[in-house]
Amino acid sequence: MITGASSGIGEACARRFAQQGFRLILTARREDRLEALSEALQQEYTCDILTLCFDVRDRESCQAMLENLPEEWAEIDILINNAGLAVGLNPLHEGDWDDWERMIDTNIKGLLYISRILAPRMVAQGHGHIVNIGSIAGREVYPNGVVYSATKHAVDALTKGMRMDLLPQGIRVSQIAPGAVETEFSLVRFKGDAEKAGKVYQGYQPLRAEDIAEAAWFITQQPPHVNINDMLIMPTAQAAALVWHKESEPGKA
Repeated sequence: MITGASSGIGEACARRFAQQGFRLILTARREDRLEALSEALQQEYTCDILTLCFDVRDRESCQAMLENLPEEWAEIDILINNAGLAVGLNPLHEGDWDDWERMIDTNIKGLLYISRILAPRMVAQGHGHIVNIGSIAGREVYPNGVVYSATKHAVDALTKGMRMDLLPQGIRVSQIAPGAVETEFSLVRFKGDAEKAGKVYQGYQPLRAEDIAEAAWFITQQPPHVNINDMLIMPTAQAAALVWHKESEPGKA
């Protein structure tokens, strides 16, 4: 099962696992994109896909969708908690309340809702692997990104705690923490301003969503006695959250 599967890292993970013949449960808010992805993957890889359209921020929707899965979809081996976002880029004293709520409800509470519903299934079946998508922002804090960074620090802490809580049941828990990945991430952060979003990735080669999907594949395909606790993945041109080596802009030294 992959949350936030309609674009970016979630979509790339869906494609990577579909290539290997996995049966997929794909969830997202945008039903049109979800259905288009499902149709494309089924045609290309002849894989079984169940799509579920709901918002991970809505606990009642999460429960309604996931507590009533068809019997043939009830056993979930891998959960990729990918749904997440950054909205706004303001200092704390100018922060937007709605932006804060959206990030906290998606990045923290959404991850918790999904995990709380599905982890008991993994415990009952005696196996399972949860992969949480974190961020370099979960290791560092940077100006004007305090709330987003706080939510990703929470993902880091939740991953560690979940691993401890689920250790006796043999459930593996991992985290992938990427640096800059060229997806819709910045477009969402800048609330649809494509010009500002595009500048984030100028002058260097950012990670691709496929790079993170490949990491998720590697993590989940280790033998049962191996768990990759944590993966921090950066573009070669990025050393820290706000430290890049960028090529000079045309016409500038």
